[in-house]
Amino acid sequence: MIPRHVLVTGACGFVGSHIVDALDAIDCSVRTVDLNASDEPADLADLDIARKSVRGIDTVCHQAAKVGLGVDFGDAPAYVQHNVAATAALLAALHEQQFAGRIVLASSMVVYGEGAYRCRVHGPVRPGPREAGALAAGRFEPPCPACGEPLEPATVDEDAPTDPRNVYALTKLAQEHLCFTYGREHPGTTVTALRYHNVYGPRMPRDTPYAGVAALFRSAMERGETPRVFEDGGQRRDFVHVHDVARANVLAMTIDEPFHGPLNIASGTPHTILDLATALSDASGPEALRPVVTGEWRLGDVRHVVASPDRARKALGFDAEVGFIEGMRQFATAPLRPA
Repeated sequence: MIPRHVLVTGACGFVGSHIVDALDAIDCSVRTVDLNASDEPADLADLDIARKSVRGIDTVCHQAAKVGLGVDFGDAPAYVQHNVAATAALLAALHEQQFAGRIVLASSMVVYGEGAYRCRVHGPVRPGPREAGALAAGRFEPPCPACGEPLEPATVDEDAPTDPRNVYALTKLAQEHLCFTYGREHPGTTVTALRYHNVYGPRMPRDTPYAGVAALFRSAMERGETPRVFEDGGQRRDFVHVHDVARANVLAMTIDEPFHGPLNIASGTPHTILDLATALSDASGPEALRPVVTGEWRLGDVRHVVASPDRARKALGFDAEVGFIEGMRQFATAPLRPA
């Protein structure tokens, strides 16, 4: 099913711009809105702008958000404004016109907090937040909350409890709750929350604390600086190419039977942060600086979070197509955009 009139919020951003390209390729009628648009910047938190944006729309692809861990807690008001207040205004505007179509939301794996773990003695467990003292001492692996023994990381699925560990994560979970509440109160509406894992690729923003780790490493190498890998580099993540993420969004908007609920959008193949830095350095040529492991840490970071993509495969027919080494080879020279 090809939607007739799609609204893409955050359409000038990293993921949003690729979604617009993918929708244009299948001849969708696309309306775009973005706070950073050069021609007509628009803040969705303004209800009048939200009303104008949703008029006549039958499908919403909500990508607009302030992303990344940020600098410090002083960023909290901006995260709440751009992520929570803007989503609330968008949904209020949809309510006024009794919208009952598809909403596809850009969510994130950060809503899980730490990923899934198993203890050899106690089986599946959920470790609490890591303590500053342990991190300062170089004890990066979360211990079993029952016996204190080391844990084995496992894949997390969409039924796992949510446990956001920083302000950004809290606001992404709030976006999910707002959208699902709208869906419950408006029969005929479906909400597909795509929980992106670590997205990378062309048009990532450069030189900003709000970018993903791949862009931070890439920007450092462009400046002739050594990529600095925090902790011991063993943090496990799932890196998924932006072309795959855009394709997942289009699938969620166009499949005959829409899916209601959260879906992990991931490659299904975990790599460490040091793997990422090394692959980018290798792809950048023999003159590229090699990454250095610094032992630095941030209290809001989690140690491991990797996902099972099985539900997205069944619900959307989605499988990631861009492999890690191929993707990093492309990304090493791909154009970035200003922060």
